[in-house]
Amino acid sequence: MFDTLWRDRLDQLAAEGRTLTLWLRDDDAVDVTPALDRLLTLCERHSVPPTLAVIPEKTGFPLVEYLARFPEVEVAVHGWSHQSYSKPPAKKQELGNDRPLPVILIEIQAGLGKLQALHGQRFIPMMVPPWNRISSEIAEQLPKLGYRSLSVFGRERPSNPPLLNTHVDIMNWRGVRGGKDAETLYEELLGYVDQPVPALGLLTHHLVHDEAAWNFLENFLRMTAQHKACQWRRASELMAS
Repeated sequence: MFDTLWRDRLDQLAAEGRTLTLWLRDDDAVDVTPALDRLLTLCERHSVPPTLAVIPEKTGFPLVEYLARFPEVEVAVHGWSHQSYSKPPAKKQELGNDRPLPVILIEIQAGLGKLQALHGQRFIPMMVPPWNRISSEIAEQLPKLGYRSLSVFGRERPSNPPLLNTHVDIMNWRGVRGGKDAETLYEELLGYVDQPVPALGLLTHHLVHDEAAWNFLENFLRMTAQHKACQWRRASELMAS
C-alpha cells in the first residue's frame, strides 16, 4: 500500500513542479568486498552518487584503486577505528566522553588527513560518527580540525559544522537485523515528504544487507532515478548549497 502512496506522492510533486532532493550514505567501508561491489554497481546503474563513510584506521590503497572505476563516489570520515569506548549499559560510541578529548581529536584529525591523502578530490571533509553518536564537546571542535560537515541520523538542527543527515535507515537493527519491511520504509519516507528536510538522506550498510535490503534498494533507486520529481545529489553539492 505505502509503495503505491509513495509513487502517487511523487506524481503529485511532479504535477506541482516540485522536486524531492535525495542523497545516499553508506557506512563502514574499509576494503573491497563483494557487497561493496554490489552496492556501487547498483548505484552506477541508476546514476545515484553514493557517499561512502570509510573507517580510516585500516583502509588503504586497495579501496582507492577499486574506486577509480566509480567517479561519482565520494568518501567521508567514519570516526577512526569504529571501536566503542562506552561502558555498558550506555549505547555504543566511539566519539564520546569516555576518553581524553585530546586523544580523540588527534585520531579524527589523523582520519581526515589519511583519507584526504588517499582519495584526493573524491574526499569530502564530513565526519560521520560511528553509530551516529558524537558528544557536543567533540562536535564543536570539528571545524578547527578541517571538517565542514557533520552527518548523523534524524532531522537537522542548527549546528557548527552544519548537519547533512540521513533520515531513513533501510536496516532493522532492533528486530531481525536484516532489511526493514518495504512497507515500513515507504511509510517512513512519506513522513519526510510531508514534513520536508533539506535533502532526504537514505542510509545503507552494505556489509550486512540481506536480500530484503538489496531488493528494496534496487526498487527504490530504480523508481526514484526514473521519476522527474526526484533529484539525487552528491553530498559535496549539498554541503556547498
